[in-house]
Amino acid sequence: MREGSSLANLWARMLRAAVLALCPSACAVALDNGQLMDILVAAYPDFLAGHEGNDLLWKDGTRMPFDDGKSGKSFATLLDAPSLKDMFYTPYPLGHAGLSPLFNVDPGRVRYQPFFLKMYGDCRKGETARTMVDVIWLPRKWGKPVSVTRANGVAAQLAKVSAELDRLPASYDKYLLPPAGTLNCRAIAGTARLSAHGTATAIDIATKHAHYWQWSRPDAQGHYVWRNEIPMEIVEIFERHGFIWGGKWYHYDTMHFEYRPELIAASKAR
Repeated sequence: MREGSSLANLWARMLRAAVLALCPSACAVALDNGQLMDILVAAYPDFLAGHEGNDLLWKDGTRMPFDDGKSGKSFATLLDAPSLKDMFYTPYPLGHAGLSPLFNVDPGRVRYQPFFLKMYGDCRKGETARTMVDVIWLPRKWGKPVSVTRANGVAAQLAKVSAELDRLPASYDKYLLPPAGTLNCRAIAGTARLSAHGTATAIDIATKHAHYWQWSRPDAQGHYVWRNEIPMEIVEIFERHGFIWGGKWYHYDTMHFEYRPELIAASKAR
């Protein structure tokens, strides 16, 4: 009986994975506000104490509203004036799911800036530099440092990524070396929004085989055709350690990885 039950559970998991691979956003299980706040607290335990009502509770006593109560936001508004809840507006698809993303499906590009500035500091005020540490990128193959924040264990997780990437066959090196950068205190091109690189939580791998939507021209309908050369073996290593990939955005940036463990956890919970 136990063997049959285990087999049935295995088939159920396989079927669910296949369905999510076909429609990772539309078929995902919706999570309520409480569940999403639980995920944030679990993802960032060094800073967050819990939640109460509509407020996320910080360990320093700060209360930060989760849901601003505004629905039906345009995509531009999601990017420029999001709530914490809006960061979960579309699920991040794990593994091979979600490739060639649908129009304006950009899981991770919506960032509630006050949340990240409170944890990582404002690079424009010199605050981010206080937590910067070096991680040796691909110790055997390259052995040079890249600098990221130690807050929330970002540096420790990137070191694990680096160690795993270092063990990949030499054919993968061209995608990884040299890395294009980590901390960069700048706005996202064409916007007033601070880049994730400004919080020292992101890394761009080698640019030679990377694709970026702004380097492309839209088609006759004004849409961008997804392009990618980065092997999924690289992507899956990053995802195992809490980093999302910009290649899973309609506005793709295939060299870009950033630490967003809450999005990985939410996808696993759906």
